[in-house]
Amino acid sequence: MMSLTSARLAQGFSLVGHAFMHMLVALFLTVVLALEREWNLPYAELIGLWTVGAFLVGAFAPLAGFLGDRWSAPGMMAVFFLGSGAATVACGFADGPAALGLGLALLGVFAAIYHPVGMAWLVRTAVNRGMALGVFGVFGSAGVALAGLVAAGLVDFFGWRAAFIVPGAVAVAIGAALVACIASGWVSDGKLDRAPQADPSRADMMRAFFVLSVTVFLGGLVYQGTQVAMPKALSLQAAALVGSGTLGAGALFTAIYLVAGVLQIAGGWLVDRYPLKWVYLWTYTFQVPLLFVAASATGIPFVLAVLLAVVLNVGSLPAENCLMARYTPSRWRSSAFGAKFVLSLGVAPVAVQLVAWIQGTTGGFFLLFAVLAAAAAMVVVAIVALPAEAEAPAPQVASAAE
Repeated sequence: MMSLTSARLAQGFSLVGHAFMHMLVALFLTVVLALEREWNLPYAELIGLWTVGAFLVGAFAPLAGFLGDRWSAPGMMAVFFLGSGAATVACGFADGPAALGLGLALLGVFAAIYHPVGMAWLVRTAVNRGMALGVFGVFGSAGVALAGLVAAGLVDFFGWRAAFIVPGAVAVAIGAALVACIASGWVSDGKLDRAPQADPSRADMMRAFFVLSVTVFLGGLVYQGTQVAMPKALSLQAAALVGSGTLGAGALFTAIYLVAGVLQIAGGWLVDRYPLKWVYLWTYTFQVPLLFVAASATGIPFVLAVLLAVVLNVGSLPAENCLMARYTPSRWRSSAFGAKFVLSLGVAPVAVQLVAWIQGTTGGFFLLFAVLAAAAAMVVVAIVALPAEAEAPAPQVASAAE
C-alpha cells in the first residue's frame, strides 16, 4: 500500500488534473464567440470544429484506462498534462479552421487520458469515497467555470490566441512537476485500495453494467449538450444580463459552473450517508422540469433554471461514480471508467452536432433543452432498474482528501 504522502500527492495531482481537463476542453466554447468576429464565420460552422476532438475524448478512454491499469497511473497522468497542454498551445498558433480543428483533435486524444486514469487513481487513494468524489467534482466544475472566465479575459485583453497558449503552458508546467515527483519517488503507483470493499455478485455487476451504460450515455448527453450550448444560450436568452461582448457571457458561464461545482460537495456528503441508487434517482428527477423551463425562459428565470439543472447534473456524479466503483473489481477500475467515459464523453460529438444543427436551423435553443429534458426523464426510468441497496453505507471517519 502506498504511503500517506504519496496518497496525498496523488490526490492533489488528480484533483488539479480534473480542473485542467475540463478547463482546456471548454476554452474553445468561449473562444468561438470571438472567432465568429475574427474569422467572419457562423457559430454553427465554428462550433463543429470540436466534433472530432470531442469524439476522441471518448474513443481513446478505454486504451487510456487499460494503460493506467497495466502500466502506470502516475505515468499516464504525466502524459495527460504534458500532451493536453502542448495540444492547447498548438491551438493558439492555428492559422485557420483546419489547423484549429487538428489542434482540437489532438487535445481530445490527450484529454481522453484523464477520466479513466485520474478518477480511478483518486478512488484507490481515498478512504471516504463519496466526499472525495464530491471534492473531485468541485475541481472539475471549477475547471469548466474557469474556462469561461480565463478564455473571455484573455480574449478581451490579449486576443484569442492567448486564451489557448497561456493555460496550455501552465498544464505543461504541472506535468513537468509530476514527472519530477515520480522520478524522486514522492509519487508511487500503489495498486491496492486504501478502503477495500467486497466484490458484488456477478448478477448485480451485470445488471448495474447495463443500467449504468444507459444512464451514463443519456446523462452525458444532458451534461455535454448544456455545456456546449451555454455560452451562446446565455448571449441569446440572457442578453440583457451579459451584454454584447464575450466577457459577460463568459463570466456568467463561470459563475454557474462555480456554484454547481461547490454544491457538488453536497452530493458527495449524501452518497456517504444514503443509498447511492436513491441519491442518483432524485438528482435526475428534478432536472426534468428545470430543463423544460430553460427551453422557453429568458433573462433571470432562464439563468436560475439552467443553474439549478447544472447543479443537479453535476451533483449526480458522486453517486454515479461510486456506483461504478462499487460494481467493478479494483484491478479493472481504470478500464471500467474508460468504458464509462466512452459513453459519457463519446456522446460529446453528438451533443456538439445537435447544438450546431438546432441553433443553425432555429436560431435558438428551445428544441435543445426540450430534448435534454426528455433524455433526463429516460435516465430516471433506467435508474429504477439498478440493484437494490439494503441500507445506506456507513460513513467512515477521515478527511475528504483521504
